[in-house]
Formats: sequence, C-alpha cells, structure tokens
Amino acid sequence: MATLLVVHHSPTRSLQSLTDAVLAGAGDDSIEGVDVVVKHALEATADDVLAADGYLLGTTANFGYMSGALKHFFDSTFLAVGGSLDDSGGTSVEGAGATAKRPFGLYIHGRYDLTGAVRSVMSIVGALGWKQGYDVLEVLGEVTDADREAAYELGGTIAALLTT
Repeated sequence: MATLLVVHHSPTRSLQSLTDAVLAGAGDDSIEGVDVVVKHALEATADDVLAADGYLLGTTANFGYMSGALKHFFDSTFLAVGGSLDDSGGTSVEGAGATAKRPFGLYIHGRYDLTGAVRSVMSIVGALGWKQGYDVLEVLGEVTDADREAAYELGGTIAALLTT
C-alpha cells in the first residue's frame, strides 16, 4: 500500500479548513490503496518522509515566508532524506537522494503576500528532487467554498498519483 504523508502547520481556522478539505480529498472513497498519514510539522520526522511515497505540505504565509514549524520540518529532515547542498551551501538537485521524484502538493494561506512562502518551499522541495504533482493552492484572505473544493481536489490528486 502506498503512503501519503501530510505535513502541515494549521494554527488558524482558515488553514485548518483547507487541511480538512485536503484530507477529505486524499481519503476519497474512490481512491484505494493509499494510507494517509497526518503529521503536524513539528512532529514529522525523517523516518516519516522516507516511509512515504508522496507528500502534501500545508503552511501559513508569515512575514513573506513559510511558517516556522514547516521550516523546522525541513531543517530537521533535509539532509537525512537526501537533500543536497552545493559547495556554496545552496541547494543542489543533482544530489537529490532517496525521496527524489516523489510527487508533492502544496497549499498555503495568508492575509497579505504569499510569494515568498511559495518560493521558499519550492526551493527546498526542488533540492529534494520532489516532483510537483499539482498546482500550488494559494489562498489569500478569506477561505471560500471554491478554495475548499480546490483543496479537496489537491488532496485527491496527489493521493491518486500514488495508485498508478
């Protein structure tokens, strides 16, 4: 059975509603053979990442960056799961390790600007060699029914990718 790891930091009602919709989509009855494992960003480990076949990441956008909790997740797992740095300390896709080519999805909620948060996550997952499985879900301001539907589709799509 394939494993989908959902790593999130959902401290607000808005992001929690998106996380709930992502999980509902990932657990849709029409998707078989995928075990969905949910971890708060401060609790997810390198072992969790290595055991998974795909990933869903959820974060708030804080001061133009991903949440500190999601950053901690990456800081504490990056090298252990095969992330690669070049000689200057920058990220290097060439050396991406054991989790390379696994699909991921990303959803972000913020009140102002999401650009830096998206860029920071995409830079790290790029250095891990993960492959984007669906468009980034960027929600600015109030979460609408359409946003929740998009989150459901994101969760379902990444889970379905693991069944093929």
